[in-house]
Amino acid sequence: MDKILEAVVMSSYPNNVKQGLVRRVIEAAKQPMDSEQCWSMLELSTKLYLTGDTKYKREIGKEVLEVYGHYHPEEFEEFFNVRFLLSLLQEGYGPLGKKNHYVLDYIQLGLQFVLESPSANSIFSLLRVEVLRKVCERPSPKQCAKISKLLMQHPQCIPTEKHQLLFCQQLIRCIGQFQCISEGEEEIMEFLEQVNKVSGLLQRIWRTQTSAILPSLKELFTIISSTEEQEVPSNALASVVQFVPLELMDSVIRNLTNDDSITDVQMMMAIGRMIDWVSWPLGKNIDKWIIALLRGLAAVKKFSILIEVTLSKIEKVFSKLLYPVVREGALSVLQYMLLSFQHSHEAFHLLLPHIPRLVASLKTEGSNSATSSLEQLAELIHCMFFRFSGFPDLYEPVLEAVKAFPVPNEDRIKHLLGQNAWTSQKNELACLYPHLASKSETGKIGLINLGNTCYMNSIIQSLFMASDFRHSVLNLAEGNSQPLMTKLQWLFAFLEHSQRPAISTESFLSASWPPWFTPGAQQDCSEYLKYLLDRLHEEEKTGKRIYQKLKESSLMSQAVEHHYLNKTLIEKMFGGKMMTKIRCLKCLNVSSREEAFTDLSLAFPPSDRNVHESTSILPVEEIGPQFTETPENAGQFMGSPWIQRKGPLASDHAAPSVLVETLGFQEAEEAANPILGNDVGVDAAKDRLSAFGEQACSPKDSRSVPDLINYFLSPERLTAENKYHCEKCASLQDAEKVAELTEGPHYLILTLLRFSFDPQTMKRKKILDNVSIPVVLKLPILVAPEETEEVCLHEKDGAVPGSGFMTVVYDLCSVVVHSGISSESGHYYCYSRECTDTVPHGQPLDGMPKPASDKQLDLEIQWYLFNDTRVSFSSFKSVSNVTSFFPKDTAYVLFYRQRPGRQSFLLHQALAEAGCLHGEPSLPKDLMEAISKDNILFLQEQQKEAKNRTAYISALPKSPLWWRDLDRDKDDDSSSGGWSPAAGRGGSSSFQGLVF
Repeated sequence: MDKILEAVVMSSYPNNVKQGLVRRVIEAAKQPMDSEQCWSMLELSTKLYLTGDTKYKREIGKEVLEVYGHYHPEEFEEFFNVRFLLSLLQEGYGPLGKKNHYVLDYIQLGLQFVLESPSANSIFSLLRVEVLRKVCERPSPKQCAKISKLLMQHPQCIPTEKHQLLFCQQLIRCIGQFQCISEGEEEIMEFLEQVNKVSGLLQRIWRTQTSAILPSLKELFTIISSTEEQEVPSNALASVVQFVPLELMDSVIRNLTNDDSITDVQMMMAIGRMIDWVSWPLGKNIDKWIIALLRGLAAVKKFSILIEVTLSKIEKVFSKLLYPVVREGALSVLQYMLLSFQHSHEAFHLLLPHIPRLVASLKTEGSNSATSSLEQLAELIHCMFFRFSGFPDLYEPVLEAVKAFPVPNEDRIKHLLGQNAWTSQKNELACLYPHLASKSETGKIGLINLGNTCYMNSIIQSLFMASDFRHSVLNLAEGNSQPLMTKLQWLFAFLEHSQRPAISTESFLSASWPPWFTPGAQQDCSEYLKYLLDRLHEEEKTGKRIYQKLKESSLMSQAVEHHYLNKTLIEKMFGGKMMTKIRCLKCLNVSSREEAFTDLSLAFPPSDRNVHESTSILPVEEIGPQFTETPENAGQFMGSPWIQRKGPLASDHAAPSVLVETLGFQEAEEAANPILGNDVGVDAAKDRLSAFGEQACSPKDSRSVPDLINYFLSPERLTAENKYHCEKCASLQDAEKVAELTEGPHYLILTLLRFSFDPQTMKRKKILDNVSIPVVLKLPILVAPEETEEVCLHEKDGAVPGSGFMTVVYDLCSVVVHSGISSESGHYYCYSRECTDTVPHGQPLDGMPKPASDKQLDLEIQWYLFNDTRVSFSSFKSVSNVTSFFPKDTAYVLFYRQRPGRQSFLLHQALAEAGCLHGEPSLPKDLMEAISKDNILFLQEQQKEAKNRTAYISALPKSPLWWRDLDRDKDDDSSSGGWSPAAGRGGSSSFQGLVF
């Protein structure tokens, strides 16, 4: 029968005729047959399968083998023996010998018929050894795929125990040498399928034997980190990483980056080759592993590696955005590389020539993937514009390309930059080494305490978070002849752009130090703030003018320019005016005097004064814990307190007061009602404080900031020893004095006078009363009658015809807290947020901007806690409850920002126009260079510090093998750094060119 079959197959008959004859032979083979005949047929079918020169002959051989394996199992088992298989695997078959490509297919075909035979275990044992030997011979991708297919179908043949680890490692070695010779798309697809089969076998082994994963990864890293002259490892290695469980990522990266035996050159080679893997189209999670390793290197301060790799690979990663199949992973890696490379513009500028072309290509493609990628790319570009301003000629083509896409707000930009900076990464050893510190996850920078300088640090951070003031300072022109303001500009610029977790204020402190302060001693932050603002004001006032961009705006009217031309920056930002009036109670003559102020010092009412006893002309709005929209008529005009009176009063308690309103959170459960009092003015308030300071040094009924302001503005009776000399009466007379605000500052600074002098102990004592702080504050501002009528026409400022006051709304932006019981001791820290106009630019200016929703304002703006070098996220709830939790921690200095309104409309408009026209502040060239140099210096310092401590690290308990799991990272909040203005301390569908 074998001769007949051979003659039929070798004949020249058409295939359909042959097929009929072969079918008869096969049907006859299903009948009982002697052993010799079976053996002859098995030999012939083996020959046809292994050496047949046509697919038809191999198919005939396969079909005959299957029939004899099924109907003659004993003869088949005798034929398909261990010795025969060993000969096939080691010597091959026929004229081709070892080069025969069908041996593995033949073995896989025959195995299915001997699985239950007595010789099965012997065959499995043989194959376990032989597949390992085969893999060590570095077979081609096609042969490797056949081995993988065999073992996936018959896992009993997979090597076991230590041979299994070796098999995985050698299989990875094979993958590392895979190359696709042809560039045809079909051949490339076939190659990708082969690689997928091989890596799939590794996944199968790792699922059942997890102990093989880390040794396999070690082998992979050895391959990609090799610096010997050889062929570049295949990108097909990316297919291996995709099957590594992500839960192992942290421990693998941590051990890898802390392995002292790996040189910087090896690490650079490895990460560079991993970044090339973004072009592998079948890889999953490849981007996550690349980013994790980059973060790990940042955590151990290997900045030289990161810089070199980023600059050499970022353009290649960017080019992969053209290919939809790898776009998502490439974009993730690109985002991290750019957002982390913050010490220099070099990486971003490498991409500038390519961005317009890429954007045009993605727009043409028009797919969902392209659209999503364009939006993310535009956000990334705007982050880079923000970080590296000052290159309009380079950025103009890029800005034109992405102008149709949304621009992220400043908070979003700062969040992205903050969480991706190299200095934001954590190091598990940083808690042992203060110099290996990490930048706060907030993206904000702390200030180093130089020895009881927390009073200055809290004030500087509060001023820095006053965004309008900060932008004005950063926009200061060179050659302004204002040395102190210039130093403040440098300090603000470093707080904005430094990579250090904290900077030193030594240079600014020495320049702004009040001469009467004692070095090294705790000082009053309010006193320092007043001195600082006065110095800055006088410096500019004497002719050393700040360059104001809002003055040069061609869109600014002459009236606006004239209104602000003679004002200093301090007056524009913090300056207000107050009218003090004294009325003689005999002749009713009134004298008045207008004074400027930069802060209001608010005294506490005496302890015998009931804070809730009077009724309010303008009732205080008690909103409670929820937020509400500001009504159109947010307040009402209030008449003068003298107009309300019918005559001289016999009691202090009968005089109605011009009242302050609040909105938003308040800590006290009771309503914050106005208080009437007998004093006005800063000096009088201080004198009044000393009279009741001793009695008020323990917590009393909860007061509120509006209570204190109402007390400040309430009428004061001048009698007895305090009688007023009336010029009209030419004698001392009883009189009444009242203070009225005539111009509200852009930033309202309120100082709560908590420190009183105790004559018994000769020390200043602290009033620990809890004061609830409203997030939104309404102040009464006295306006001229003609202005009142004009405002009333719009009915948007809370105006009532015939009244003399209008309401101005303020939002809380900073709270400086004093912790302790004396002004000579304790500690200062501050809560801050950036309050900006919520009305978008371009709103019609014919009238007043619509008031912003309190809910929108307070839920969208993040609070931060600045405590010297430590900066953390916070909330208004924390601000409100700090004294409840810590009785010695009390609010001391408050910063409020005025919402756009009739009185502040011109300034808000000018600021908005300046911001719109000029964008982010463009810093002086020498300042930008100093920041860049300091950032590079800091990275070098950190890397050097990490290397210098290698000996200490090696002495720590650790696993003998680098791939063993370690404990989780421990965060570190300590900081270091320095600052000095002088020294700078401080779509193609083809796979061609994609995969290969």
